[in-house]
Amino acid sequence: MYHNPVLLKKSVDDLVTNPDGIYVDCTFGGGGHSSEILSRLSAKGKLYAFDQDLDALKNTIDDPRFTLINQNFRFLENALMMYGVSKVDGVLADFGVSSHQFDEAERGFSTRSNAPLDMRMNVMQLLDAKKVINEYEEEHLADILYQYGEIRESRKLAREIVNHRKLKPIETTEDLKKLFSYIPQFKQNKVFAQIFQAIRIEVNQELEVIKELLVQAHRMLKPGGRLVAISYHSLEDRLVKRFLKNGMFEGEPARDIYGNYDKTFDLLQTKAVVPDSEEIKENSRSRSAKLRTGIKLK
Repeated sequence: MYHNPVLLKKSVDDLVTNPDGIYVDCTFGGGGHSSEILSRLSAKGKLYAFDQDLDALKNTIDDPRFTLINQNFRFLENALMMYGVSKVDGVLADFGVSSHQFDEAERGFSTRSNAPLDMRMNVMQLLDAKKVINEYEEEHLADILYQYGEIRESRKLAREIVNHRKLKPIETTEDLKKLFSYIPQFKQNKVFAQIFQAIRIEVNQELEVIKELLVQAHRMLKPGGRLVAISYHSLEDRLVKRFLKNGMFEGEPARDIYGNYDKTFDLLQTKAVVPDSEEIKENSRSRSAKLRTGIKLK
């Protein structure tokens, strides 16, 4: 089952300013955002959606204005050019892992189910969680846990993994969790979530893919076009926030003698929009969502 789209009305309100325009939904999933976008378009409007998950293809929408592209959104520019599209009016990206992927136990995304260590959003790729856990060097593992899971004791956890796999391969989510059964119970859920997040981000190159998307979306947007991004943890949101602010992911832009720099976007809202209590009550997975919208300047 796919989740109810997060911040549905607000995200599409921000996105669609021209009913005759061309729009992109980078994360099709169950098709909730796409359906809402199509409801705002005229007969001349066009929507292209991306999803690398084969399961998402089952949800395709029968509408002549709609095209579903079975690719990772990191290929946004090239894929759209194959359809003769060089400029668009708006790009929407909902970066969360879909409820469907969490709920399909055999995919290995959830800490709640015992499953093979997989975590691939694209089941055709070679790198999976089992390979990361069993083959990465200890230092590399520690870096991943620290950078992507924001785990302070990353070196200790990486050492535990490496020491255990010397005796026996770590093959399932339960195998992985059992290594850390010594962690106090009141901390376990949080630590497990951080570990799984870190591995999932590495397996799917999530942060690099987001960077690639944001840069390409800026190039493809018409002046006045809108980029709407929904993030679910601080690592994603930080990339979006910085890119919308100054077109960069790290460092500071070059400034003139007056301290001004060339902005790439105007922010529609100065602060991120978050779900209200009613939406969180209906969809608990929306609680960490943050929506930011930028309007391309030139």
